[in-house]
Amino acid sequence: MEDLTLHTVHGREEQILALFRHQAKSNEIYKNYLSNLSIKINAVNRITEIPFLPISFFKSSDLKTGDFVADVYFESSGTTGAQTSRHGIRDIKFYLENATNNFKEFYGDPSAYCFLALLPSYLERSNSSLVAMADHLMKLSGHPENGFFMQDAAAVRERLVKLEEAGQKTILLGVSFALLDFAEKFACELRHTIVMETGGMKGRRKEITRDEMHAFLIKRLGLSSVHAEYGMTELQSQAYSSGDGFFRPSSTMEVLLRSADDPFELWTSSEHPMRTGVINIIDLANKDTMAFIATDDLGRFRSDGSFEILGRIDHADIRGCSQLAG
Repeated sequence: MEDLTLHTVHGREEQILALFRHQAKSNEIYKNYLSNLSIKINAVNRITEIPFLPISFFKSSDLKTGDFVADVYFESSGTTGAQTSRHGIRDIKFYLENATNNFKEFYGDPSAYCFLALLPSYLERSNSSLVAMADHLMKLSGHPENGFFMQDAAAVRERLVKLEEAGQKTILLGVSFALLDFAEKFACELRHTIVMETGGMKGRRKEITRDEMHAFLIKRLGLSSVHAEYGMTELQSQAYSSGDGFFRPSSTMEVLLRSADDPFELWTSSEHPMRTGVINIIDLANKDTMAFIATDDLGRFRSDGSFEILGRIDHADIRGCSQLAG
């Protein structure tokens, strides 16, 4: 298979269809899924005709395109007793390179930043894709003040004060409940720091909307805006919001919406701007696992191709990375 990640996503329907046909034949779970739907592979000629695999299959199946031994298995966070998703990564170097390239598209070279990661619920596990990505960005940064933090708000504040005084560009990457806990304890005036939330309340706090959370962080931390990262265990690619509340897919990600009433009715942002539906993702970096994923996140398109997260469909399990309403 051609390495599809070398192209830009939008406007490359033929390459995406080629990946679909490859996975339809070489991914046994997807092959059986399509067979049960009586899908004729060669009759699928548009992106909006591709059947997307429900994301729940990552909980029950080892999704592989072809046969390989995974370098690592990433596992999702979840409430106690809940079944979690597992994603076998064929090549961890490819995962890290792709995540880095996605980051660079929005923020430039990681060497320009110091990274502070406030990720208590993720650090409690040894197989978090978010921790792996953050650790790799820190290594590329090489800044001596880089670091992970559990819930030591005082240590985070001390580090931030030092970096702010030095005028150092910093990214404070944090799970939502930990950022809120920090902001409640310490008010700051952050002028050189990007605060980036990754979602995830996980029942640790009373749920609030994303807008309410951002407004509180902006007020308490002296920010002009709050950035956000949209990713999940089942993906190798990320989308980012630069502070306006709308996510922009990286070049290895395509976002479609599906009807809540008909999972096979799909819409693209170019044909249906401002439409609301359930998010489907094409992740071209998932060429060895499953690139066509039907998530449980509600979303809305904007006319420029960006999207916002509105919450989750009612029957979906609670997930650590998407529990805030939009």
